Amino acid sequence: MSPFISIIVPVYNVEHFIARCARSLFGQSMKDIEYIFVDDCTPDRSVEVLRQVMDEYKSRQLNVKIISHNCNQGPGSARNTGLKIASGEYIYFCDSDDWLEPDAMERLHETAQRTGADLVWFDWYLSFSSKERWMHEEEENPIACLKSILSGKLKFNLWNKIVRRALYIEHEVYFPEGHRMAEDMIMIKLYAYVNNICYIPLPLYHYTCNNYSSLTNSHSEEYFIQIRHNSDAIIHFLQTIYGDMLDIELQYFKLNVKLPFLITNDKSSYKRWLEWYPEANSFIKRNTVISFKIRLLQRMAVYRQFWYIRLYYFLVYKVVATIIY
Repeated sequence: MSPFISIIVPVYNVEHFIARCARSLFGQSMKDIEYIFVDDCTPDRSVEVLRQVMDEYKSRQLNVKIISHNCNQGPGSARNTGLKIASGEYIYFCDSDDWLEPDAMERLHETAQRTGADLVWFDWYLSFSSKERWMHEEEENPIACLKSILSGKLKFNLWNKIVRRALYIEHEVYFPEGHRMAEDMIMIKLYAYVNNICYIPLPLYHYTCNNYSSLTNSHSEEYFIQIRHNSDAIIHFLQTIYGDMLDIELQYFKLNVKLPFLITNDKSSYKRWLEWYPEANSFIKRNTVISFKIRLLQRMAVYRQFWYIRLYYFLVYKVVATIIY
């Protein structure tokens, strides 16, 4: 008999976090779980630490698989490896530096069995070094979720959703090989295929965010090429499926894709913001699910008032964030 759920965890350079993650997974109150850890050729002691934690949970060991890549291929490829050997009715992807509430899988199991949902999602905690923030993500139906994701109201994160494995198989939904950035966007595809969904209004996942500077780190040109490739692929996919039904929301999506280029003091990023999807700029005022301060930031970028962008970055990400978090 297949397990209820397969939990897939890419492992790479997380020796300081994997123990907390693994304990939260092995310590779940539900027993019917398959664990798949994919060692993406990690250069540190992550797998050694994982095996040490496994020794603490003897009853789980027969349900654990550790698969090793011969070379580093990125988290998307690691997830594909796990997906191909998974046997659970549902699939859940967990990041190896985060952790779950101990009854998370039990709650998901009960909800999925009761409703027959293809996809179940839940709230989560944004976890900083000294405090956490409860992140709510409620919506009513698949198309409403899709519109909210494109608009920026909901996130397309993998780790606060379980999805029926059959959807991945029947529709051949896999992470894009060779394009590592923004690969989580495949969740948008899955929303296009689900028949029914269910939401649990409880925070069951802790997403670690201890380094605000990572939002604005410098990246290679290849990084941006991959993001643009995956974004364009999603846009094409949705236009093929829905025609012009999501035209407005796709413009919002384009604005959200390039928004990080304004959360920096790097002038080259401002130039990239102007170059990417300029046709979406006329929709800035219309997307009211985005805060006024973000819409103002985007409007100032349209008018090339980059002094304001730099001031915003300094006040919000260098001063306020440092004080609060």
